[in-house]
Amino acid sequence: MESDLQDYWGVGPKTAELLSESLGEDDAVRAIESANVTALVNAGVPAGRATRILRRATGGAEAERFATDDARDVYKRVLETATEHALTSRARDRIRVLTPLSDVDAREARLDNVFGAVETWDRLNEADREAAVAAFEEHDSREAGERAAVETALDLIDAGLTDGAFAAFADLDADALRDAADALRYREGDGVAEGYDERLDALRERAEAVEHLERDALGVLEDVRSGNLRGPDEFREAVVEHVADATGADRALIRESAATDAADAADFVSGTLRELADALREQAADREERVRSDLDAAVAEAEADVEAAADAVPEVAFNLSLARFAIAYDLTRPEYSDAAGLAVAGARNLGLRAEGVDVQPVTYALGEHEIDGPPVGDRVAVLTGANSGGKTTLLETLAEVATLAVLGLPVPADHAEIGAFDRLVFHRRHASFNAGVLETTLRSVVPPLAREGRTLMLVDEFEAITEPGSAADLLHGLVSLTADHDALGVYVTHLADDLDPLPSRARIDGIFAEGLSPDLDLEVDYQPRFGVVGRSTPEFIVSRLVANAEDEERDAFETLADAVGDDAE
Repeated sequence: MESDLQDYWGVGPKTAELLSESLGEDDAVRAIESANVTALVNAGVPAGRATRILRRATGGAEAERFATDDARDVYKRVLETATEHALTSRARDRIRVLTPLSDVDAREARLDNVFGAVETWDRLNEADREAAVAAFEEHDSREAGERAAVETALDLIDAGLTDGAFAAFADLDADALRDAADALRYREGDGVAEGYDERLDALRERAEAVEHLERDALGVLEDVRSGNLRGPDEFREAVVEHVADATGADRALIRESAATDAADAADFVSGTLRELADALREQAADREERVRSDLDAAVAEAEADVEAAADAVPEVAFNLSLARFAIAYDLTRPEYSDAAGLAVAGARNLGLRAEGVDVQPVTYALGEHEIDGPPVGDRVAVLTGANSGGKTTLLETLAEVATLAVLGLPVPADHAEIGAFDRLVFHRRHASFNAGVLETTLRSVVPPLAREGRTLMLVDEFEAITEPGSAADLLHGLVSLTADHDALGVYVTHLADDLDPLPSRARIDGIFAEGLSPDLDLEVDYQPRFGVVGRSTPEFIVSRLVANAEDEERDAFETLADAVGDDAE
């Protein structure tokens, strides 16, 4: 079985040994197949590695759709944001290991489930929502297995939650499930847990009490001998009374257990206690076997309903968790097409919204689309404009939309059209400036363009990692490669003037600063303007410096203001 564990990506000999020792080989395989991140982490596998193993196990090569570290970072971040709305630990694990779906029908099917759950959750009043959350949270235990599912289902049924996303619970036999819930609650391994059967509990308590006396047989002998006893018969009866009083054991059973071949009084006491303990343990075992048989029968009688609950509860929790995520961020259903295009209207950066930042929605598009506003047909855009103008945020937003869409999840936009693409290259601006960084970056962003299929390129300030002259030449080459290889791309740069002429299927867009706020913060219209070069408008920045300058500095900054044509005061 260890070789089976090692068949999974990322599970080498050491990890396989760790999982086998901690979970057992069969349970380790089940944990991987069921995407149980928690089980792997509890077994000692680092959380990040456990997540990667399970993503590959559930999604295979599709996990490689995110072709750069920054693309993978967006992928992990949007899923972590979604997990914050998970109703159960299992739902959280399933969300965390979601991988891209290559089949559009599979994406649509997942979205059907999510938006069906959104409709259900929207209809619930606050009390019903609280009841649903409580039902999932109260019984959220992987270890409880079927029992947790049955108890969750019963709580939901009792709360009247049996339609819409909860429809799977409508046809379950609640009475049979209640009987099964009691049985599942008290089944423990192959036996019966304490608290279900009074007779069984009493036999166990008496056996334990007798065993305790057996360990102190000499003390029992001393206590019995302290009485005024005449002859062996009175001694034996005194032992019976003492043991009965101390343990609650039946006197007839104690007499039946009395040692018949004892060498002396001490041997009689210890032998009697030993035989009595064995008898009580045997009685307890017989009773446990009968009780367990009854419990198993109750579960078997409700087998179909138990299995249905065990299947339905995690699925409903998963869909409702994603629905809560969609509702929290006003996410919408993307539209898919085979065209070479990516378009969003009213897109909002999910990462900033998760931090509580109020963001300006933007509309943007590449390639073929039907959204009003952006040009149609330009597969590559060079995005220019003000520093701190939201260019990087726009790239991240497009990456978020593309990532969520290929996962079959709602997206942060009023409307989104997602064309076909095979991989995502997202590259953030990096401050390092040396040959090693340049080589690493080129090895990261160029090979995906050369591979078969369509690549979505989102590259931020490529010029930051090399000399300005070379940067313009390399960036022009990347733009041309993107246009020539049927790819889509947005390249953020301050070198737009050096990229002329652009390929025919490329355009320049700009983001503009519009002034300073009363607090002297730069005011920016984050909505790009299409077909024009954005300006960083240094006069606004210089104006802010003039306003904040000390007396001895003011003249110098005013000179700069005159140089950029600003009437700073």
